[in-house]
Amino acid sequence: MAKPLTDSEKRKQISVRGIAGLGDVAEVRKSFNRHLHFTLVKDRNVATPRDYFFALAHTVRDHLVGRWIRTQQHYYERDPKLGLDLEELEEIEEDAGLGNGGLGRLAACFLDSMATLGLAAYGYGIRYEFGIFNQKIVNGWQVEEADDWLRYGNPWEKARPEYMLPVHFYGRVEHTPEGVRWLDTQVVLAMPYDTPVPGYKNNTVNTMRLWSAKAPNDFKLHDFNVGGYIEAVLDRNLAENISRVLYPNDNFFEGKELRLKQEYFVVAATLQDIIRRFKSSKFGCRDPVRTCFETFPDKVAIQLNDTHPALAIPELMRILVDVEKVDWDKAWEITKKTCAYTNHTVLPEALERWPVSMFEKLLPRHLDIIYAINQRHLDHVAALFPGDVDRLRRMSVIEEGDCKRINMAHLCVIGTHAVNGVARIHSEIVKQSVFKDFYELEPEKFQNKTNGITPRRWLLLCNPGLADTIVEKIGEGFLTDLSQLKKLLPLASDEALIRDVAKVKQENKLKFSAFLEKEYKVKINPSSMFDVHVKRIHEYKRQLLNCLHVVTLYNRIKKDPARPFVPRTVMIGGKAAPGYHMAKMIIKLVTSIGDVVNHDPVVGDRLKVIFLENYRVSLAEKVIPAADLSQQISTAGTEASGTGNMKFMLNGALTIGTMDGANVEMAEEAGAENLFIFGLRVEDVEALDQKGYHAREYYDRLPELRQAVDQISSGFFSPKEPDCFKDVVNMLLNHDRFKVFADYEAYMACQAQVDQLYRNPKEWTKKVIKNIACSGKFSSDRTITEYARDIWGVEPSDLQIPPPNLPKD
Repeated sequence: MAKPLTDSEKRKQISVRGIAGLGDVAEVRKSFNRHLHFTLVKDRNVATPRDYFFALAHTVRDHLVGRWIRTQQHYYERDPKLGLDLEELEEIEEDAGLGNGGLGRLAACFLDSMATLGLAAYGYGIRYEFGIFNQKIVNGWQVEEADDWLRYGNPWEKARPEYMLPVHFYGRVEHTPEGVRWLDTQVVLAMPYDTPVPGYKNNTVNTMRLWSAKAPNDFKLHDFNVGGYIEAVLDRNLAENISRVLYPNDNFFEGKELRLKQEYFVVAATLQDIIRRFKSSKFGCRDPVRTCFETFPDKVAIQLNDTHPALAIPELMRILVDVEKVDWDKAWEITKKTCAYTNHTVLPEALERWPVSMFEKLLPRHLDIIYAINQRHLDHVAALFPGDVDRLRRMSVIEEGDCKRINMAHLCVIGTHAVNGVARIHSEIVKQSVFKDFYELEPEKFQNKTNGITPRRWLLLCNPGLADTIVEKIGEGFLTDLSQLKKLLPLASDEALIRDVAKVKQENKLKFSAFLEKEYKVKINPSSMFDVHVKRIHEYKRQLLNCLHVVTLYNRIKKDPARPFVPRTVMIGGKAAPGYHMAKMIIKLVTSIGDVVNHDPVVGDRLKVIFLENYRVSLAEKVIPAADLSQQISTAGTEASGTGNMKFMLNGALTIGTMDGANVEMAEEAGAENLFIFGLRVEDVEALDQKGYHAREYYDRLPELRQAVDQISSGFFSPKEPDCFKDVVNMLLNHDRFKVFADYEAYMACQAQVDQLYRNPKEWTKKVIKNIACSGKFSSDRTITEYARDIWGVEPSDLQIPPPNLPKD
């Protein structure tokens, strides 16, 4: 009997098939050797693994660039609408950690889908020199290290200095008979770096354009004298700091001037770039240069990914009115038709509210424009609801108070033609709560677009064993049409498929166990249930509820060691924002519980607790295929959608979760009986808020909960610092917005059901197959098709662009 292929061998086969598709293999080898030759410096003849990685990356890039150029020619000639929105060698590649949590990762899935669907799209963002920090755990505490991801260069990007653009800050506004002028500004240059985004097997290569801040050559030098020269050159850093580092907050607004600069920088550069391409004589336009903006919304769609690019609205108005001399009402119509807004959070602390005083100093012309937008908006509301002063206050873009603030979410709703949430339950909350007044005003504007993930990365690439198993049963059409996974449903009881799916999962677990032993020096029981909770650390995601379950399991083992227990390896991972005290305490608690549990001989290998250090995409690609149980346990009504939940479902983990975000639709697709659903629903949470949530009632009534809380409080898990977790316990008992104790009893009961099913591997795997079969809805291809149809007004194309080695026609 033939020995089964390892993941590495399967990937090699896929890679060889892919490289063979690039052209003649001898040519590929020649190209590789040529790049390797140029990679090596004169005095070094021995190639390192990094040299091999760069040589291979440049070889593949050569082939992508030909398709990339062909795609641009193809799109521009066809005049489509522009869509906007953004094994050893593998280990060498740095993660481009250019976003926080799920928001940036979602954008990456969307870019993959737009290229695969043949949509002419650009993704725009900032080329942060330092992305999301690297997380180290030292004595159980998170320590942040700078993520110097560009240290060795980035072989995938191409600098485009010929498209460098000026971005203005500060200055003053002058009203003249010829119009408004923004004068005496400080200029920073935006240098674009382009990265190719290939579609799946269609020769389409779209562009992700990231902007880097550069000081102009004359920056401060007009002031310089002999004494001031060095200082003037050093001052260039002030300009270039704009793209230096990503603010590491997820679902939390930090109102720093540098952050506002970053937000305007990306918007100003991007809009100039879009307008330059619109004005050019391409797109089949007969005019040598377009000067009329009437058709702008027919050619350009700008999708605002949360409120961070909200300044696109006043900036587009500034360009149209001040620069292009378009009448205000016409400019407003163009702006609204062009822009659409995706809301990604309902947490009040996450909504951006910028001080008016900061705008006045940094972006004085934009403040004028926002005031004018708001005045017209309030006049309209007042005409519809005469005398309703409270409604005007609630709906204003300007919030009055000690510090006048600009509500960026309100600006986004007013200045766009479409507003969407990212899961059905979230979109309902947006309409009924967050933007209730706006929904009453313009109900037709509000939509839902449930998030999705790309099956190319989140199945084919990260779990080739499972992808192969599925291909053998239903062919490979599901990779570009994930709904075809439904064909697996009639096979859910097929003995051979059950065996193959279980075998793939076990192979992934063995591989990940070896990784954990190497990295963490902890012996893992690979037949234990891999219980995984990975996402940003935040109180609303309720890692603390998971901790209480672990402590309760530990206490049960200690109380009755002879009783049979389903062995579990509990893995919790994620980064805490550096200034988020409670999130850092949660990490310390997880590691402290692990220290006690993992070293208790009575427990043995029945329970292990691992904190996965530095959770990021490349680690997700390892842990998700190995997971048995996926924890999605946010308080109902707080997680907009989630996308990790979809990745686990597609990779054969069962979900324990609340009716929150996309969990609701996952339960609908697969059947609630095939997930482990527990806890308060949104209406229960609202009712509890009305009545008043009293954590002590649960603490007094539930002995196991009380024991766990008392142990955490008394220093049982922190004997050297008995008061270490006083803040955590105080929060849980006295001011827990996310009602951890209210769901404890239901969570424990649901976890008992998880144990019961895990004892029956065949029945467990049947549910796994049903979940995989029903995960087709959660492809980002479906999400993007809906955005294209309902918001952007374009159709995906399955037209194959010919490869660059063939003639165009």
